[in-house]
Amino acid sequence: MSIRTRKTAAALAATAAISLFASACTGSTESEANDDPNAETTLTLWHGWSAPSEVKAMKENVERFEAAHKNIKVKIVGNMTDDKINQALRAGGSSAPDVVSSFSTTSVGKFCSTGAFVDLNPFLKKSDIDPAEVFHKPLLDYTQFEGNQCSLPLLSDAYGLYYNKDAFKEAGIAEPPKTWSEFDKVAKKLTKTKGDSYEQLGFMPNYHGYETTISHYVPQWSPTYFDADGKSNIAKDPAFRDMISYQKKLVDKLGGFPKLKKYRNTFGDEWGAKHPFHTGQVAMQMDGEWRLGMAKDAGVKFEIGTAPLPVPDDQIADYGKGYLSGTIMGIASTSKKKNAAWELVKYMTTDTDAVVAFSNGIRNVPSTIEALKSPDLKHDPSFQTFIDIAQHPKSNSSPANVDGGAYHLTLQDVGLRYESGKLTDLQSGLEKAAQQIDTDIAKLK
Repeated sequence: MSIRTRKTAAALAATAAISLFASACTGSTESEANDDPNAETTLTLWHGWSAPSEVKAMKENVERFEAAHKNIKVKIVGNMTDDKINQALRAGGSSAPDVVSSFSTTSVGKFCSTGAFVDLNPFLKKSDIDPAEVFHKPLLDYTQFEGNQCSLPLLSDAYGLYYNKDAFKEAGIAEPPKTWSEFDKVAKKLTKTKGDSYEQLGFMPNYHGYETTISHYVPQWSPTYFDADGKSNIAKDPAFRDMISYQKKLVDKLGGFPKLKKYRNTFGDEWGAKHPFHTGQVAMQMDGEWRLGMAKDAGVKFEIGTAPLPVPDDQIADYGKGYLSGTIMGIASTSKKKNAAWELVKYMTTDTDAVVAFSNGIRNVPSTIEALKSPDLKHDPSFQTFIDIAQHPKSNSSPANVDGGAYHLTLQDVGLRYESGKLTDLQSGLEKAAQQIDTDIAKLK
C-alpha cells in the first residue's frame, strides 16, 4: 500500500492493540442513524496515510466529495494508527472520528464483532447497493465478519512478483517462472555467492524477508484457513503443509537459514530507497503493487518486470492469481452523524470516478469491479499485472476473525521455527498451532 509504515508488521502488530475493543462499543444499527444527511454538518475522517503525495490525494478526493455534497464539510486527520483509532473509539465523545480508514484488514473481525464499526448492510440496502455487484468476493471476505458488513474496501492491494529484467537477461532467463519448481531453478540461477555471503541473491525466501510471510505465500496454494464449523483448518488442509515445506526447501537450496539471515541483516529499510530489490541485492521480490512506484522513485538503474507469483505445478491452470488485501473504511458506532458519514463512505468506496481518481493518486489497485476496468486509470503498463491479479477468479485473501488476525501470528511462528530448524515435525507443529488458534478464538466468543 505505497509508502506507509505498516503492511505485514504493522498490520499484525495491530492485533495486540485490537484487544482494546474487548470492552468497547456494543454495537450500533442503522436505526440509530437519526441525523439529517442534508443538514449542514462537519464530519471527522481519520486515515493512516502520511506521505505528502498520499495526503494530497486524500485531500483532493475529499474536496471532490464536498463539491458534490455542499452541506457536508470534512475534517481530515492523517497518520492515524490503529492504536489511536481503538483508543478514540473506546473513549467516544467529540474527539472520536465519524469515519475511519484503516490499513489493517486483520482488525475487521474485531471491528465487526464488538460493534466498534456500524454494520453497513442497512445503509447499502437503503442506497440500493448490492456489494456483490460492486466488489470482487475476496474484498468482501476481508471487510465483513459473520454477515456483518462493518466496513467496505477503500482501494486494494494485490501481491505479485517483481524481477530485475537486466539480471534475467544476463542469466539467460527468458521469462518469469510460472510454477514453484521453475521458480527454484530461476532463483538458484540468479544467485551469485561471494565468500560466505552473496553478490546477488535470486530471492530472499525467509519469513522476515519483508513481504515473504506465510499469509502472502500460501494463497498460491488456495488454502482454507477455517472449516465450516469455524475451526482452524491449517493442520488438515495440505496447502499449508505443502507451502511451508516448499519454502523450507527453497531456504536450503539458496544457502541455508543462517547464511540467508546474515545476508538479510545487510538489507536497507523496506520503505526506503535502499530496499534490497532497489539496490540489486535480490533479483526477485514478492511484493504489492506499491513497490513499482517506490522503486522508480528510488531511481533504480535496471528495467523492472512484474508478473503473478508462481503456483504449484499441479495448479498451473490457476496461474495469475494472488493474495489480495487493502484499506478498509467504516463508520464509528460512536458517531452522531451516521447518515452523513454514510454519504462519505459511499462516495469514497463505491463511486467509480472517486475510486479511479484515488487509485491514480495513491498508486494502489482500484477496489471496485467497474474501477478496475476504467479507461481513466493512469498507471504504468507494468501495473496492469496487479490489476489482472485483482480480477483473477482464484485470487484470495485471509478471512476475518474475532481474534483480530492473531491466528496469523500463531501460524507464522510455526513457519519461523521450521525454516530455522527449531521445529522438525511440521505436521505436529501445525496440529498444535491449530489447537492454539481454536483455544484463543474460543476465549473471545
